[in-house]
Amino acid sequence: MKILFIGGTGIISSACSQLAIERGYDLTLLNRGQSSRPIPDGARQIQADIRNPEAAKAALANEQFDVVVNWVAFSPEHIATDLELFNGRTAQYIFISSASAYQTPPAHLPITESTPLHNPVWAYSRQKIACEERLLRAYREDGFPVTVIRPSHTYDQTLLPMRGRYTVVNRMRQGKKVVVHGDGTSLWTLTHHRDFAVGFVGLLGHPAAIGDTFHITSDESLSWNQIFQQVAAAAGAKANIVHIPSDTIAHHDADWGDSLLGDKAHSMIFDNSKIKRLVPEFEAKIPFWQGAKEIIAWYDADPARQTTDPAFDQLLDDLIARYDPV
Repeated sequence: MKILFIGGTGIISSACSQLAIERGYDLTLLNRGQSSRPIPDGARQIQADIRNPEAAKAALANEQFDVVVNWVAFSPEHIATDLELFNGRTAQYIFISSASAYQTPPAHLPITESTPLHNPVWAYSRQKIACEERLLRAYREDGFPVTVIRPSHTYDQTLLPMRGRYTVVNRMRQGKKVVVHGDGTSLWTLTHHRDFAVGFVGLLGHPAAIGDTFHITSDESLSWNQIFQQVAAAAGAKANIVHIPSDTIAHHDADWGDSLLGDKAHSMIFDNSKIKRLVPEFEAKIPFWQGAKEIIAWYDADPARQTTDPAFDQLLDDLIARYDPV
């Protein structure tokens, strides 16, 4: 198959690019060439900015693709560009949406692909919903061959799951307290990008995926207390946790609050039956405790990666002093 990835070197997409090459697909990446992650050997790169439609159109010329995947579409305006660029020149267009588009908070668990889409808090999620609606209308009205994929929290070796990233690990290693939202018992699903890639690449060119939606996640659900504890264990430290309500955090940091109240504060457990029916080989095999070791090893391999955010560090100190002064 001849495949075009718009992006292709990000946290999620880099593993998918590598697996597509390993399976012998003819892969082209269209991006600006600014990622720190390398282009996989065997892939072709076209340097162009998809946000400049005329430049992208000129760079693609008259090429046709069996599959086009846009990893970096976030608004209906981006979708409008893609509909103009790719209508009639691909047999499958895959839009990368987000599991945060699902009903928040969820009325029922586990989440299935038929769970309603509704997120009243997070603008990012509402934009993804609007993108899905525009694409599905194009499928119904014009036969545009869309497939929608909804990743949940997918990570690679560079991505710590908590706000503040390495700042939190640094505090753990110093014996300082760290903040976990709520009481830390809400359940969360973390998916390693190599696991995600197996399900995703299995959908490339799959005729039964056209006009349909899928999420691809791990079947492992951990509490946020467990997530912090597993990161701490990988770092050779202890998680000295202070619990603070999500709405209290939101009062002090609106962006952090949006990501909690619009996503992470609610338990999210997924039913992966649908993707497993179409891609029987898909099985999330990498537990987070193992992924956490990969992450910490990556940070420890180069001290330059161990950057901390003094402003966030101070915010944690202030929150802890105010709500857990002992």
